Amino acid sequence: MKINNDEISLLVETSWEVCNKIGGIYTVLSTKAKTLEQLYPGKVVFIGPDVWSEDVPSPYFTETSTPLDKWRDSVMLPEGVAVRVGYWEIPGRPLAVLVSFDGMYAVKDEFYTKMWNLYGVDSLHAYGDYDEACAFAHAAGVVAKSLFRYAGLDRQPGGIAHFDEWTTGMGLLYIKHVLPAVATVFTTHATSIGRSICGNGKPLYDYLKGYNGDQMAAELNMQSKHSLEKAAAHNADCFTTVSGITAIECAQLLERKPDVVTPNGFEQDFVPSPRAYAPKRRAARLALMRAASALTGCQFNDDTFIVATSGRCEYRNKGLDVFLDSINLLRNASETRHTLAFVMVPGWVAGPRFDLREAIDNKTTSRLDTPVLTHWLNNPDSDAVLSRINALGFHNTPDDTVTVIYVPCYLNGADGIFDKTYYQLLPGMDATVFPSYYEPWGYTPLESIAFGIPTVTTSLSGFGRWIIDNFKNGFDNCGVNVINRTDSNYNDVCTDIAASLRDLMGISATGSKAIAAACRATAAEAEWEHFIKYYEDAYSFAIFQADKRMAKSMNEKN
Repeated sequence: MKINNDEISLLVETSWEVCNKIGGIYTVLSTKAKTLEQLYPGKVVFIGPDVWSEDVPSPYFTETSTPLDKWRDSVMLPEGVAVRVGYWEIPGRPLAVLVSFDGMYAVKDEFYTKMWNLYGVDSLHAYGDYDEACAFAHAAGVVAKSLFRYAGLDRQPGGIAHFDEWTTGMGLLYIKHVLPAVATVFTTHATSIGRSICGNGKPLYDYLKGYNGDQMAAELNMQSKHSLEKAAAHNADCFTTVSGITAIECAQLLERKPDVVTPNGFEQDFVPSPRAYAPKRRAARLALMRAASALTGCQFNDDTFIVATSGRCEYRNKGLDVFLDSINLLRNASETRHTLAFVMVPGWVAGPRFDLREAIDNKTTSRLDTPVLTHWLNNPDSDAVLSRINALGFHNTPDDTVTVIYVPCYLNGADGIFDKTYYQLLPGMDATVFPSYYEPWGYTPLESIAFGIPTVTTSLSGFGRWIIDNFKNGFDNCGVNVINRTDSNYNDVCTDIAASLRDLMGISATGSKAIAAACRATAAEAEWEHFIKYYEDAYSFAIFQADKRMAKSMNEKN
């Protein structure tokens, strides 16, 4: 059943990553917001955690006068819970409410008991970030309840409460209990138990049909997160996930098939215009090669092939092991151009290398100690990426055909070495590689092709599956080469990636322009104007289910 947009009076979406840039969910929400505002003008409110202070203010949030001022001035909140109201400084500038939630720790045990009695959520085995996430989700639920009641939607249809990830699951369950008229949507961007299975080195895909989510949660000490996520999925009016491959995972491990698959779109606001692209590419390549020269003492000419991988530092899940082993295969290939390979994933960074910064500033090219690392690590002996680089024998000498450099920090424009954002450096690449083992969607390859940079990914990523389902695979056709990956073909994947990169090295200038055009055309098909329809379907489904629930309740009372 498709509803009219006018039937939605208030859409409140809650996430730990509202005005709080951590990972891919921030990209989902911050790029989706503009399109939501166009669909539901003045009806969208985002709720996020107030984890900021006067000394460290949020760079993404402006506290100011808004249409919610009267609500803010009248709202009654529990002790230790407070709100700040303003705008999220992203395209569309949606309304945002930041919630401080320290007061919820005092009622934690009572709340956990209620959630156990109502929904069977097992918080007994909680550890790590569980309590913090639930305290925020509980406070966010209280704030959302107040917003819906202020809008007069506590007993009539028109309100939608959307919660993202297990970290907000308690908020959904709270709303379900106190405001049954409000339609609820729960989106899992990756199941907590699926990620844990992969992160612990267990094969997910060959044995997926044999896994029981509850049993695996007990084995991996994930009972509380899994129990909460499962309860939220089962009690939401509409349960969604971001890709077909994750929908299969949800059906098996959470025991509910998602009602709607909502793939992650994006907006091209951050992509340079055609006129600005060439100078930005030159500036990015200069920055990358200057840092590499200062670190290694090597000279890199204009013909250097620059390739990178980036994203969350999950060594196996993100395929960092595959990337390094693939690059290693290029070292002895006769057709390999001089290659500069970057691993741009945040580790436990201690700080920028001052000797490298000084060498860059002075334009000296004497080889430094540890010439594979741009920033010092707190744990150099146990860092998986650095250990693999060393094990493969990458010494970055002037005689090496392939140079590997590990950038273990967030590229936010103030890292102390490049002082450029990832998006400012991305145009300098000739290719990117994201050989994920566990990747529910995959923004990094999508961002790459939006910049016209050909990318390699795998069939185990949601984005890779979307490419296979909607395009003819291959650089010439869509700018993407999707490598088939299973639980048992690791070496074949490395060989295929190395071959893909050698193919790109041999492309003419005309061929490169054609591939760049194919990249951009594919990326255009993933913009939110095409993908927002799936969220509209989810909202329609949720409101329909909430309306049925309320009609049943009225009939029972009568």
